[in-house]
Amino acid sequence: MNLSLNGKNAIICGSSQGIGSAIANELALLGANCILLARNEGNLRTVFSSLDTSLKQTHSFHSIDFTDHVATKNLLGNITSQHPIHILINNSGGPPSGPIADAVEDQFIAAFNQHLIINHMLTKAVIEGMKSEQYGRIINIISTSVKVPLKNLGVSNTIRGAVASWAKTMSNELGEFGITVNNILPGFTRTDRLYSLIKTTAASTNRSEAEVERQMVSEVPAKRFGEASEVAAVAAFLATPAAAYVNGTSIRVDGGRTGSI
Repeated sequence: MNLSLNGKNAIICGSSQGIGSAIANELALLGANCILLARNEGNLRTVFSSLDTSLKQTHSFHSIDFTDHVATKNLLGNITSQHPIHILINNSGGPPSGPIADAVEDQFIAAFNQHLIINHMLTKAVIEGMKSEQYGRIINIISTSVKVPLKNLGVSNTIRGAVASWAKTMSNELGEFGITVNNILPGFTRTDRLYSLIKTTAASTNRSEAEVERQMVSEVPAKRFGEASEVAAVAAFLATPAAAYVNGTSIRVDGGRTGSI
């Protein structure tokens, strides 16, 4: 099985913490040159300094706020002018929680821009290089809500579904060029976002955070939360030559929680 990413260049969004950071670590271990993108420069620097370089990988990082579309396009142009990108990890923090009936229109617009529009902008920037290399892996970190909507995540459920449809359409158009487009759907994963959701849920339901956490764990057949490294392992496999025939899929990494086949 060919799992080597030697000589491959990867952009990893949201890589200053959590799942993004874990994916960068796994890709580097397989030999990829990692380009880290996120807002928090301090955290980026920490992740950058921890990446494996035993195979002479060359890593870099850029602090960028994706809500600034002009700055984002300029940065992508600069990166892609220097070398082709073989792997793109689209990963961004989810919209705030809350019932869909309470959401205002601006929340949907902001989430649409943060997820679908930015994913599209990033993907368009790397497509030509991937075509030239006859190798491309576009991996979107979404949510299990594209299978079964999650309670109290109305805006997120809506936008994540749109991203999944966008990705499937893109996979159909790019498959002939050696480019795959797949989605990873993390379940309850130990990240800052998970504990933020626990805190919000506890406050809105007048329960303790410990009680909310116990109830969430009880919903998972594995009876535990996932680790960011477990999500990252699936992303890393999808990025390799071994996964060349895996295309247009949404893969759950949720300990079996999602109630659909």
